[in-house]
Amino acid sequence: MKKRFIQIFGFLTSSLGWLFILCTMAMDYWRISQIGGEGGSFIIKVAWYWSNLWKDCFTDSTAVTNCRDYGVLWSVLYYVQAVRGLLMCGLTIGFFAVMCCFVGMECTYIGGPEPTKDKLVFSGAVFHFVGGVSNLVAYCLYINRVARTAFATNLPAGQLRYELGPPVFLGLVGCFLIFGGAVLYAVTVIKVIYPDRKVMEVYGRPTYMPPSYRGRSLYTGYYEPSRLYGSYSSGRSSIKISRLSQATPKLPERDAFV
Repeated sequence: MKKRFIQIFGFLTSSLGWLFILCTMAMDYWRISQIGGEGGSFIIKVAWYWSNLWKDCFTDSTAVTNCRDYGVLWSVLYYVQAVRGLLMCGLTIGFFAVMCCFVGMECTYIGGPEPTKDKLVFSGAVFHFVGGVSNLVAYCLYINRVARTAFATNLPAGQLRYELGPPVFLGLVGCFLIFGGAVLYAVTVIKVIYPDRKVMEVYGRPTYMPPSYRGRSLYTGYYEPSRLYGSYSSGRSSIKISRLSQATPKLPERDAFV
């Protein structure tokens, strides 16, 4: 029951993160620059320049907006193209991640036996992590380009200093939600897929044995020890003793008197 609740919470968390990522691709105001808005006259003129992944726009104080859509693909700035590609790759990987986790969750009745479902959940967690990294790289690249312009000492004439808009921060929150969901998925199945292993020393070298081979040594192999033998342990070593040798013979009274 605990495993089921953790997986459901991970599914909701990761799905919410992917929803945030998807919304940011269609949102405006990825970067904003304000001109004017200060002065002593009773009519304050202000203008906003803002951009997203698909267009550049200008809004004046009368709320009139003029936009210029990006033309062909090769006319767009290279970092905008990179951000687009990384986000689309992340969303594609996220689709497969959500499907794998949904099929492999314990609360669903599809996906086959439990070991197969656990492997699907683990694969979905890996896909979530890879897709989240792709999205995070895209947002960091966009932030880097905007920050370099904002903090530059000398700007060319006509170039504006932009600030980051809400979609970038919403996308970062979505990335961390995806990472959190992937961790929750992995916690529920990591012990099933990779069980604990015991270290045994064979000829002075540590050898990792799976759980199915525990209790077997190099000498016993697949044969069980005979029931005629008992055992006692001293420290880390175990010595076999025959039960026949443990029995103490009783001497007759005549021999005991002598």
